[in-house]
Amino acid sequence: MNDNGNYTANSTYQTNLNILLSNLSSNTQINYGFYNFTYGQNTDKVNAIGLCRGDVKPDACRNCLNNSRVLLTRLCPNQKEAIGWYDSCMLRYSNRSIFGIMEGLPSFFMSNSNNVTQVDQFNQVLGNLMKTLKEKAASSNDSRVKYATGNETGVNLNFQTVYGLVQCTPDLPFQECTRCLDDAIYKIPSCCNNKMGGRVIKPSCSIRFESSLFYDAPLIADTDETSPPRPQ
Repeated sequence: MNDNGNYTANSTYQTNLNILLSNLSSNTQINYGFYNFTYGQNTDKVNAIGLCRGDVKPDACRNCLNNSRVLLTRLCPNQKEAIGWYDSCMLRYSNRSIFGIMEGLPSFFMSNSNNVTQVDQFNQVLGNLMKTLKEKAASSNDSRVKYATGNETGVNLNFQTVYGLVQCTPDLPFQECTRCLDDAIYKIPSCCNNKMGGRVIKPSCSIRFESSLFYDAPLIADTDETSPPRPQ
C-alpha cells in the first residue's frame, strides 16, 4: 500500500473517489484486464488504473478489483493517492495524471524461500528468459495488453525449467514499458539473489519467476498466432 496527501471527509474529492470506485467492476473495459477511468474536475478530479494479471478471467478480475477497492480505502483512509497490489490485480488512484506515465516507485519485492544450487547456470537461464519475455510484452501489437509468459529449460541446469511472467500497464508505449521492465529485472539480484523464485512489482510493471508453473494460458492470445490474415 502507498499513500500521498489527504482529502477532507465528505469532500467533493471523496464523493468523486467513491463514485469512481463503485463503477469499477461494472466497466466493460475490464473484460480485457485493464481499467482506466477519470471522474471529477480540476483539483477534485480522480484518476484510477486497475490491472489484472493477463491470465485472470473477467469474473475473477472484477472480484479482485472489488475487494481491493474496499481494502485500499480502508487501509489508506482520506488519502488522495494510493496503490494496492494483490496476487491477481493491482489498483491505484490519484489526484494527478497517471495515464501513460511510467512510474517505478513505490516498488514491492517477494522471494521464494528455496535456494538455487547451481547459481550461475540458473541466473543465465533466468536472464535469457526475462529478456525474451520483456521484448515480447513491450512490443505487443495489442493495445489491450502488454503481457508475456514463458519458460526456459537449462541443459546445464540438470534440465530444470524456469517459468516467468512479465506485464506492463497497456497504456505505456514500447520505450516506457521496456524501461520499467529493465529496471525490475535489474532488481532481481538485490531482492531475490540465489532464490528459486521472486517478484518485483512496480506501479507500471511487474515480473515474476519460479521453478514451477504458476500461471494459466493468457486470456488474449498472441496476435501473431491468432489474428486472421489481412484482406488483400
